[in-house]
Amino acid sequence: MNSTNLAPGWGVYGRIVGMVALWGASYSWAKIVSTALPPISAACLRFFLAAGALLLWLHHLRRVRNLLKLNWRQWGGLALAALSGIVIYTICFMYGMRYIDASRAAVLFALNPVLTLFMAALIFRERLNSLILGGMLLAVVGSIVVVSQGQPLSLLRGGLGPGEALVAGCIVCWTTYTLIGRKILGGMDALTTTVATLLLGALLLLPVSLLVEGTAGYGALLEASPPVWAALLALTWGSTSLAYAWYFEGVRLLGAGTTAGYLTLEPLAGVLLAYLFLGEHLHPSLIGGGLVAMLGMLLMYLGRRLH
Repeated sequence: MNSTNLAPGWGVYGRIVGMVALWGASYSWAKIVSTALPPISAACLRFFLAAGALLLWLHHLRRVRNLLKLNWRQWGGLALAALSGIVIYTICFMYGMRYIDASRAAVLFALNPVLTLFMAALIFRERLNSLILGGMLLAVVGSIVVVSQGQPLSLLRGGLGPGEALVAGCIVCWTTYTLIGRKILGGMDALTTTVATLLLGALLLLPVSLLVEGTAGYGALLEASPPVWAALLALTWGSTSLAYAWYFEGVRLLGAGTTAGYLTLEPLAGVLLAYLFLGEHLHPSLIGGGLVAMLGMLLMYLGRRLH
């Protein structure tokens, strides 16, 4: 019997759940790294190492030549994507994690699909059905509950802190990255695109890190404690390299829609792992708002499946 006709084994589902756990843990690991190390230098090293690991995976799949086939227009699009989705996003994310709990950041990222779907409807005229609109509303409401710690009116009195503002910048950057990918990078192999974007992002972050943090930033990396290095390497090879490899495997074997559906669990993973790793307090507003935001993400996913 042809192996392509066989149903995927349970192993691939386990790896997809592992992917969600690794991405959920990234908030805690980034919190540890950003508070102990110069964040831009650490991020630059992270992306160089992650790109190297994924490049080996690309070689294992015998698809390294795909990089050499990219034309100048595609490289230009990748550079724009790297500037938004790697450089600016990472600066906002790493500095933001200095000011906000990892669990709150994990829930706020439920706004990512909200802004992306809204901008796609505005720019590309994508239709938004009732499920998507309802999910967007729930994701926004849940995020407001989390940000305000159950007191939404406090936001009108200047209750938005620098951590929340920087996370909002991350969401804008990721939306821009996604829209650039759809407009310019359509038809390109996803793994090749990711490897190239990570490499370009690391190369762009290098001069920024030297300008802002100097060579002392990299010197501080050498003096970091073993727990901080463990968090940095987990963020690099776990949340970036391994999680992306499992994600692409899931897309190949299960389809993009099914794999993306598991991402609705990421806020829950982020909250629980922040509690386990960092001992962050599980405020009732965090739990309630997080569940509402997750329900919103699930409705948006189901609404997209109906398209």
